[in-house]
Amino acid sequence: MKPIVAVIAPGMMGSVVANRLTDHGIEVRTILAGRSAATVARAEAAGMKGATDADIAACDFILSIVPPGEALGLAEKLAPALRAAAKKPVYVDCNALAPSTVLRIARVIEETGATFVDGGIIGPPPAPDSKNTRIYLSGDAAPQAKMLEQYGLNMPLQPGPIGAASAMKLSYAGITKGFTALGAAMMLAATRAGTADALLAEMTVSQPALLGWLTRSMPRMPDKAYRWVAEMEEIATFVGEDPAGAQFYLGAAKLYERIAADLEGAGKETAALNAFCAKKG
Repeated sequence: MKPIVAVIAPGMMGSVVANRLTDHGIEVRTILAGRSAATVARAEAAGMKGATDADIAACDFILSIVPPGEALGLAEKLAPALRAAAKKPVYVDCNALAPSTVLRIARVIEETGATFVDGGIIGPPPAPDSKNTRIYLSGDAAPQAKMLEQYGLNMPLQPGPIGAASAMKLSYAGITKGFTALGAAMMLAATRAGTADALLAEMTVSQPALLGWLTRSMPRMPDKAYRWVAEMEEIATFVGEDPAGAQFYLGAAKLYERIAADLEGAGKETAALNAFCAKKG
């Protein structure tokens, strides 16, 4: 029999992961209570079914795909239902978390008798027949979750204990999203100084690859900035033994927090970033 899978929550990533599973004939459950009409519509479009906590705990697998700041709270919310479940699921935390945070969540889940697997997503929401999105898995029970590859997901095993997959995810995101933060800060500084055109011209000549990467990724950043705040804070915890590195990512968190507020407010900095990127052509 095919497994029943819970995907929480039906956000931009979670709904598409769920869609890959439902396309392969998997029943996917999620929590819709209290969610917006847009979220409910996205879940329904992905073939997801609204469920109670008890229904979620009765699944074979639970994939937690939420903003990093909500990951521990979700585990604590589901813990009573997991404890009461006759058959225990495999709980895969797929969020961008420091290994120390993952271990806290693992303790919450394992105390219920459920099995915990550490996960880390690298790549965009998974497109059909694409291997560009990888959900890295680590921990002793990781091979159990890997069986979901039969149903449209790409789930490579990351050697190591619980925390190894998250370390892989955060080291990668620390480079990509950290570089995006650095680029945004300098684009805005150059705009304020009146040297944006000169910076663009110089990078076109001397750093075309970096410029191309930045101008492709930057326009997509403001909509995601609110989710990247907690992710940068988790990365700061991850590199905590390097005080300078931790401060860099705490600064990136504050920048993303400001961009998120700007997007909801005056939009001045978002417009400046878009204007810089548009000049690239």
